[in-house]
Amino acid sequence: MYYNRRTFMKSATALAVLSSFGAYGLELMNSKPLRVGLIGTGWYGKSDLFRLMQVCRINVISLCDVDRRQLSEAADLVQQRQENGRRPRLYTDFRKMLAEKDLDIVLIGTPDHWHTLTALAALESGAHVYLQKPISVDVMEGEALVAAAAYYGKKVQVGTQRRSTPHLTEAKKLIVDSGLLGKISHVDMCCYYHMRANGYPPIQPVPDYFDYEMWTGPAPMRPFDGLPHKRWWRTFMEYGNGLMGDMCIHMLDAVRWMLDLGWPDQIRSTGGIYVQKDGRSNITDTQTAIFEFGELNCVWQHRTWGTAADPEYPWAFILYGEKGTLKASVMQYEFIPVGEGKHIHGKALLEKDKFPEDLKEEGMELHAAPATRLHFVDFLASIDSGTDPVAGIKEGHISSASCILANIAMECGRPLRYDPERKLVRSDPEATRLLARDYRDPWVHPSYKDYL
Repeated sequence: MYYNRRTFMKSATALAVLSSFGAYGLELMNSKPLRVGLIGTGWYGKSDLFRLMQVCRINVISLCDVDRRQLSEAADLVQQRQENGRRPRLYTDFRKMLAEKDLDIVLIGTPDHWHTLTALAALESGAHVYLQKPISVDVMEGEALVAAAAYYGKKVQVGTQRRSTPHLTEAKKLIVDSGLLGKISHVDMCCYYHMRANGYPPIQPVPDYFDYEMWTGPAPMRPFDGLPHKRWWRTFMEYGNGLMGDMCIHMLDAVRWMLDLGWPDQIRSTGGIYVQKDGRSNITDTQTAIFEFGELNCVWQHRTWGTAADPEYPWAFILYGEKGTLKASVMQYEFIPVGEGKHIHGKALLEKDKFPEDLKEEGMELHAAPATRLHFVDFLASIDSGTDPVAGIKEGHISSASCILANIAMECGRPLRYDPERKLVRSDPEATRLLARDYRDPWVHPSYKDYL
């Protein structure tokens, strides 16, 4: 159920906001509604928008999607939830939407190959941006986005919401920050989900409600073999960076946040399609990457086949310290001391009772909802205060680019050392050329130099 302003303060939702976000949450709910737009109205775009609605009074002014059917369905849902009951303006071209220059915040939930260009246009329009990870599909896109956010003076919160996940913030405080691990000199990170789509769907006509030319945008044009939504596009390197850019970024970003790490000194990676050789998918089914930070190696492993090394932690990170080990995932954490000592265990906060509407949402990730709500509260606080959000654009760029560099290291067959000041791979002209992808005409690759 959704409430107008007069009934809100007496509602169960008000109590939920107060208990979850404190006085600042109620301040957000009593403030003037923010004008919000969403680019990319698929599964996660809508999920982000509905979580924002739960923590702040907003008017959803506009929605944009190249799939007119998906766009209309999203507009129906938004109208039902809008405080003012209005149907948003609908666009199939983000440039026309942003030309109105009437939005305080733009949410971006497009496929990865569109993240940077839409975010740059949103910043130029005068909006703050909530951008799904990764921030880019190549390193130089990310450099342009970092420069643009500073140039326009706007805040960008990246959707690496592990930094706002309640049980992980608890683990950071209780175990890492308190020194229970001692010196940490090794980290394992992994994903063993069988999430690599595959097969040979037939080449077919493009539906009249779907603009495939615009959906493809700057990426290479593939023959149309069905709507690419949600899972299918993720299986192609043309649109992203495989599980490195999809899943490793979350765990690497969480580790960097936990341990206060910056850029890796060196990145190396090996992998390929070792098992799932049938089908059109061209992302790796097996890959290992090592991110080297001084006397600390952070090792990533993914397999989209077989069994998980630990069924309790199929997508996780493990911090190995001289005094103990911290195992953590989106669902739980566990501290295992060396020798005698207290084991500590925590579980994900779900908030099913506080926000019962979560239970009715299609494709809802209940474990992610509280983290996303807190991520938005942090984002809004950063806009109010002028400080950087917890997952600001610079942090999002380091995590995104590091995963992209791992793929480049695998392609080149050698370790890479990226220089963020000179924006090149040290002593490696070939790898440096791979920092920017070729764009399909008429789209033009952005440059950080445009915002100096």
